[in-house]
Amino acid sequence: MAEVPRVLVVQHEDDCPVGMIEPWLLRAGLDVDVLPAHGGRALPAALGDHLGLIVLGGKMGAQDDAEHRWLLPTRALIGATVAADLPFLGVCLGHQLGAVALGGEVRRNERGPLHRLVPFAATPDGRTDPLTGVLGADSTVLHWNNDVVTVLPTGATEIARAPDGTVQAARFGRRAWGVQFHPEADASIVARWSAGPDPATDRATLEELERRRAELHRSWEALLRRFARLVLSG
Repeated sequence: MAEVPRVLVVQHEDDCPVGMIEPWLLRAGLDVDVLPAHGGRALPAALGDHLGLIVLGGKMGAQDDAEHRWLLPTRALIGATVAADLPFLGVCLGHQLGAVALGGEVRRNERGPLHRLVPFAATPDGRTDPLTGVLGADSTVLHWNNDVVTVLPTGATEIARAPDGTVQAARFGRRAWGVQFHPEADASIVARWSAGPDPATDRATLEELERRRAELHRSWEALLRRFARLVLSG
């Protein structure tokens, strides 16, 4: 029996799991190997038999190497993956790690945290992008971030802009993307994040996630399935 094609998913903390990414990619024909880097698992220098790389979110900063020693090898793996022209998708912190790995900059958002559902606002490049072009003009995405990409790497393209003016999504290379939002999340995951300084907003976001779950997940699944198609297209 032929082996199912696989992607590697790097996880940074228990409260930011792979979530809906796994069932959606499995449905699209891709198996998922989750590497819990925060648990002491060593990261490879290259993907090996994996056809693509996904790096998840986390509450740490993209350059908090002293406290989280796996971030440096994660950035190295991202750089090696993009250099090899293999598919990469960074989610929230993963997006920020991708930017730093490739020569960009990440800082605390001077406009404050963005913790809510907001419109997906594609740039003209984003509307025709192989990945984000699948998202409709009325799509909504979930942000839960304090840091943002402030300088994109040389050659990268901004493909969506958040309501606060920060980078919402970027294409880092021919087959490499970062999204500042969380397409993998459901209300059970977000409930773990909602002990912030604005409990009323967090509660409202959770209620909206539950109320609109079918609509939101249909859109977010389309994005992940498109990534799977790009992985499988070689």
